[in-house]
Amino acid sequence: MSRICDLTGKKTLVGNRVSHSNIKTKRKFYPNLQMKRFYLPEEDRWITLKVSTSAIKTINKIGITEAINRFVLKGTI
Repeated sequence: MSRICDLTGKKTLVGNRVSHSNIKTKRKFYPNLQMKRFYLPEEDRWITLKVSTSAIKTINKIGITEAINRFVLKGTI
């Protein structure tokens, strides 16, 4: 199962872990993803999405249908 947000497309970033002696080793920064159910009133059904917490805040602010339209028009899906 991939760690990619279904709505925004956020995914794992790669960086360095830096020790006290300045030795750099590769590490991963994972997005904060949550499985969440949303109700679509237009279709009268529930959908389950794996979304980042920032996307959940956006959905709470503008609504699920507007968020889907906004991210689809932006081209992230």
